[in-house]
Amino acid sequence: MNPPWPKGKKLVHLDLKGAPPRVEYLHRLIELFSRLGVDGLLVEYEDMFPYEGELQLLQATAQPAYSREQVLSIQESAKARGMEVIPLVQTFGHMEFVLKHRPLWPLREVPHCVGTLNPHKEEGVKLVMEMLRQVVELHPHLRTVHIGADEVYTLGEGEDSKLWLASTSHSVEHLFLRHVTKIAKAIKEAWPDMNIIMWDDMMRDMSHDTLKASGLVGLVQPMLWDYTPNLDVDKTVSLLEKYHGAGMSDLWAASSFKGSTSVHTCVTCTQRHVDNHLQWLKVAASLSAAINMRGIAITGWQRYDHLSVLCELLPVALPSLASCLQTLNHGEFSTEAHRNVTEMLGVSSVEMEAMERTSTGESLFPGRRLAELIVEINSLLNAEDLRFFESNMFVRGWFSPYHRQRKMVNPLNSMHIHNQASLYLDTLQKMVEAVRKEMVHFYPDSTADEWIEEHASPVAAPLQRIIDAIPACVKEMVP
Repeated sequence: MNPPWPKGKKLVHLDLKGAPPRVEYLHRLIELFSRLGVDGLLVEYEDMFPYEGELQLLQATAQPAYSREQVLSIQESAKARGMEVIPLVQTFGHMEFVLKHRPLWPLREVPHCVGTLNPHKEEGVKLVMEMLRQVVELHPHLRTVHIGADEVYTLGEGEDSKLWLASTSHSVEHLFLRHVTKIAKAIKEAWPDMNIIMWDDMMRDMSHDTLKASGLVGLVQPMLWDYTPNLDVDKTVSLLEKYHGAGMSDLWAASSFKGSTSVHTCVTCTQRHVDNHLQWLKVAASLSAAINMRGIAITGWQRYDHLSVLCELLPVALPSLASCLQTLNHGEFSTEAHRNVTEMLGVSSVEMEAMERTSTGESLFPGRRLAELIVEINSLLNAEDLRFFESNMFVRGWFSPYHRQRKMVNPLNSMHIHNQASLYLDTLQKMVEAVRKEMVHFYPDSTADEWIEEHASPVAAPLQRIIDAIPACVKEMVP
C-alpha cells in the first residue's frame, strides 16, 4: 500500500472536442465531481468555445458552440462547489480545430500536418494570443491557464524552420522552447499573476542544461502525463527530478480515467485506469520532499485528436473516475475504496460490463441508463454472429459474391439467410433507437449520429446488403 496522494489539487479534465455534453448534464456532472472530492476542472473547449470576431470560424459547425452565458454558468456551478476552472488552450501542437480552416492553412508548419503551428510567423503568435485573450476574458478572476504544447509533430520540417535550423547553434529543441517561451512571456505581460501549465512531453529528452537555459524556468509549470497501467515509476521520478533540478519548482501529474485505451474504445475498463493511478501513487511516494507537486489532472479524452473518432462517452466512464479518485484518497483500491464507489454511485460493480441492470433513478449516477444501453449494444455489436455474419457457413457456402453476381442460389438456404439477417438487423435497429433516444438527453443530436454511424452502421450495413440482394436472386430460381 502507498500513502494517499499528497496535498495538491485533483482536477478532472473535460475534453469537449468531441461529444460535448449538454450544459444541463455538465451541471449534474459537476455536482457529482464535488461529491467525489474533485478540486477543479481542466476544461479543453476547442471548438465549443464561443470565439468572436475573426475567430468565429473556429466555432463548431456540427452543433452550436456553448454560448457566453453557458460558459459562465459552468464556472459558476464549479465555483459554488469550491472548484477552480482551468481552461486549456492549445498554442503549438494539436491545433487541428484551428488550422483545418482554409484561411489559416498558411499558418501550418507543413501542409500535411493539420495540428502544428508554424512558430516563425508573427500571425500565428497573434492568433494564439487572441484565442487566449478571449478565453481569459470569459473566465473572470482566472488564476491559471494551460497552454497545451504537447505532441508538436513535424516541428522543424517546414521551410521556415529549415532555414532557422541551418544556423549551427539551433536545434528543434531550441525551436520548441523559443515559441513556448514567447507565448508564456506574452501571457505574463498581459496577465502578470497568471499561472501557466504546459504538457511536458516535448521536453522529456532535453538535457538539464538545455531546460535551465530555456527561459521557461519560473514561467511555466510542467504537467507530466502518462496514462498507461504499467507506467515506468523510476523513469517518471527521474523526469520530475530533472525538471525540478532545472529550476522548474512547480510540477503536475496527469493520469487518465478514460479515452486512453484505444482510439475507438466504447466501454471503459476501470481496472486499467485504477492501475494507472496505483503507479502514480508509487511515483509520488518516491519523490524527494523538495519536489512540489501542485496536483494531478485526471484526464478523460473524448478524441485522441480533433480529427479522430470518439472514445468512450462520459457516462460509461464515471465508475472509473470514482474508482481512480478513491484510489488516490486511500493509497490503494481497497475494499473500503471499492465500497465507497458502489455506495456513492448506487452500483453493484465498478466495472460497467459486470454491473447489474437496475430501474432505480439516476440521482447518484447521472447518465446511468445511457451507460447501460451502451454496454448492451456494444456486447451485441461485438457478437461474432452479427459482426461476422458474411463469414458464416451459410453465407459463404450458398450466398457468396460469386452466387450473387450470377443469381444462381439455393432458394431454401437463401431464405434461411434472409430470415436470420432480418432478425439480427431488427434486434440491432431497436437497440440503436433506444441508444439514440437516451443519448440525445445528454448530448447533441450530432453526437448521437456520429456514435451510431461509427459503431452500429458498419455492422448493420452488411446485413442490409444481404437482405436487399436475396429477393432478386431467389426470383431467378423460383417459378
